Amino acid sequence: MTAQATASAGTQDTNAHIDPAAQVAAAGFVPVQTRSERPHSFEPSDFGAPNGREVNWKHTPVAKLTGLFAVAPSNDGVRYEFSSGEQYVSAPLVAGDTPRGEVFLAEDVTAAVAWQGSPEALHVRIPREEEVAEPIFVSITGLGADRRADAHIVIEALEHSSATIVLQHTGSAQYAQNVEIIVRDGATLTVISLQQWQDDAVHAAAHQARVGADATLKHFVVSFGGGVVRVNPNVELAGAGSEGYLYGLSYADAGQHLESQVYLHHKGPHTKGDVLYKGALQGQGAHSVWIGDVLIGANANGTDSYEANRNLVLTEGARADSIPNLEIETGDILGAGHASATGRFDDEQLFYLQARGISEEEARRLVVLGFLTDIVQRLGIPALEAELLDAIETELAAVNS
Repeated sequence: MTAQATASAGTQDTNAHIDPAAQVAAAGFVPVQTRSERPHSFEPSDFGAPNGREVNWKHTPVAKLTGLFAVAPSNDGVRYEFSSGEQYVSAPLVAGDTPRGEVFLAEDVTAAVAWQGSPEALHVRIPREEEVAEPIFVSITGLGADRRADAHIVIEALEHSSATIVLQHTGSAQYAQNVEIIVRDGATLTVISLQQWQDDAVHAAAHQARVGADATLKHFVVSFGGGVVRVNPNVELAGAGSEGYLYGLSYADAGQHLESQVYLHHKGPHTKGDVLYKGALQGQGAHSVWIGDVLIGANANGTDSYEANRNLVLTEGARADSIPNLEIETGDILGAGHASATGRFDDEQLFYLQARGISEEEARRLVVLGFLTDIVQRLGIPALEAELLDAIETELAAVNS
């Protein structure tokens, strides 16, 4: 009996067992189940426009991102300025120039668009054994909600160097962005992506990093502004003894969509990873998405890894989607775990504060500040920490007014 006849016979028997996985396999298509299996291409046409049913798009308002599914015709939607550290900018990198593409592999259409739409990549390079004391600030200013821009940015810390780089996004634009991060052996690098867009901005970014032997990367995604902001970090701990610390902070208002799909790949032995993302949401239609994938590879013996996502829903009508995933290919590890929690105010905390004479409004303010300050204080830049705490206070004033 042919396969076609078998399928026809099966449909005639209403009591026959139906195996959806077998049906899909028989059709010649097996859906992507894990982050490590996702296809890669620099050609946008290889991905096509997502329809929202794909595993990596099903929580995203794809209709609001359609402007980023094709290369920007003029690529003039944002302006780049260095308020400090401009001396570390090297010559632009065209496709084929090392180290552009050494680490980065586009895994969705917006990343492929950003690659193709960037004839020249901005290259920030920290020299070998140089310790940069002051943070390097890159201001990325959107020039209008109807303006488009594509970008590929390469951040490279050479052996035994150390630096902190802040990508600060303001204004409004439709912006497809790649950030390629290379941390050479023994280097220590902090990268902070700060989204303070106006409410009509659309920003899709892919951050991909490789961390060498005995090197450390601290990576922050801080999203307060923008209509749709999707920043997806992908970090490979490739070298023995490498460490990766991935932190995130978001505050979604009415109508905002703030998303991060985080991937931490323990590839080398004796690596250490810590992922902690926290978010607060308020207002009708406020939506946050966090998907955390950790892969502990077959050669990553001695790994110590943990990922967690915590969300605080402040009002009715807000929604937080949180999906942690952990894949382990070796049993020789120190530890691995994941956690996720989404909820409202802790009534016991509020009662404790109110029992000591603190008003309900002030008690709620203190609980939210205590919840979010944990991430802010890890930045290590006092002026930026103060700025973000002020921004949280402004958000809280809006919800309490």
